[in-house]
Amino acid sequence: MQTNAIAHDHGHDHHDTAGNKLFGFWIYLMSDCILFASLFATYAVLVNGTAGGPSGKDIFELPFVFTETMMLLFSSITFGFGIIAMKRKDIAGLKRWMGITFLLGLGFIIMEVYEFHHLIEEGYGPDRSAFLSAFFALVGTHGLHVTFGLIWLAVCYWQLNTKGLNEMMETRFHCLSLFWHFLDIVWICVFTIVYLLGVMS
Repeated sequence: MQTNAIAHDHGHDHHDTAGNKLFGFWIYLMSDCILFASLFATYAVLVNGTAGGPSGKDIFELPFVFTETMMLLFSSITFGFGIIAMKRKDIAGLKRWMGITFLLGLGFIIMEVYEFHHLIEEGYGPDRSAFLSAFFALVGTHGLHVTFGLIWLAVCYWQLNTKGLNEMMETRFHCLSLFWHFLDIVWICVFTIVYLLGVMS
């Protein structure tokens, strides 16, 4: 009887710890919202500061960025399938969906690096104008977040192979899922405000 009570208390404590971690991660995401809101506000102020250089209409390749966007959107969907597999205790399915998510996210980063390299090669680097400085700061910060997410995903995948699927790993995957979907939402705002409005203006 006493053993059962101890086991119940241990399980309750672990549940509370997982809940605290998720709550703490929500607080972190709120602070990240403030960061991106500041970058969006800066971009809005400086978007017309081209200093006689190109505007978004001159340099943005919408089909290329649309493909990039679709890769990130699909990675969010595959991550969702991975979480569903995790809830079913389907470790093989979780690994498969996380692997696909990683490849899609990596493809997104490769395309973003290519875009930055191409712009800099054309002479449209962040030092060209206030508009380009704000553009590189906003899009680059999002790219750094995605890169961090990929590293986190790779570490979780490795831990899944070494530790198996326990409650601690489930909490980590849930936190990473929140982070990944958050980046997806931010990118939709980037695509709409920076690229779509930039091409149409």
